[in-house]
Amino acid sequence: MNAQKKVVFLALPAALYSLPGFADESGAGLAKQLSNPVANLISVPFQLNVDDQVGPNNGTRTLLNVQPVIPITLNDETNIISRTILPFSSQSHVTGEGEDQAGMGDVVQSFFYSPKSPTQSGLIWGVGPVLLLPTGTDSALSGKKWGAGPTAVLLKQSGPWTYGGLANHIWDYAGEQSRKSVNATFLQPFVSYTTPDAISYSFNSESTYDWTQDQWSVPVNFNITKVTKIGSQIIQFGGGFRYWVHTPEETGPEGLGIRLNLTFLFPQ
Repeated sequence: MNAQKKVVFLALPAALYSLPGFADESGAGLAKQLSNPVANLISVPFQLNVDDQVGPNNGTRTLLNVQPVIPITLNDETNIISRTILPFSSQSHVTGEGEDQAGMGDVVQSFFYSPKSPTQSGLIWGVGPVLLLPTGTDSALSGKKWGAGPTAVLLKQSGPWTYGGLANHIWDYAGEQSRKSVNATFLQPFVSYTTPDAISYSFNSESTYDWTQDQWSVPVNFNITKVTKIGSQIIQFGGGFRYWVHTPEETGPEGLGIRLNLTFLFPQ
């Protein structure tokens, strides 16, 4: 573990616990809602990921995902949950020695049809389409393909625990023929524990299987986050680490990476 990552690992828990408490039921309740991908809650997460040892030239990559979540009411029983991922990247020595790129990547847009209340057995679910939009501003940050497919989420919340999984599959249907085809499955099993102090400990994997290249990318992530207030604005902040269990040799990072999170909450 390099010095920068060690400092973050040691400083983060102290920073979380030293903040003034937003530890009432509303704070813990909002933290639990953020553990639910189809919660009836408007939020705007900013997720910063830093990875090194990327590709054969041991490059570095910084990725900022802006991920607004907007519930749209259909009726008294159901919502459409819009989840957008807008990626902004900066990378060095990834595509070649001495080569740098920075800009926006390809947007992933999901829509989940989801009941507002859990089933009688306590299950929360959502299903719908996922879209891939070739919005990348640099050819190295974009697959230059339009894609679509199904997505689904299933979870349960019991006391302080939230556990479940999210999955999607995207096929390309248009775009530059010279670029490689998109035929990829994304799997995200997750579990989190939320304390009465609105601190959440979460563990997940964000695995992708590329059927065209017959390759897995498998990071596992551990994060600590806290819901609090700054003035009148409710936020969740925190971070942690991820470890790359398996990545493609030619393009993937290795070892440990850093993840930092800042989410703005807008309870209805």
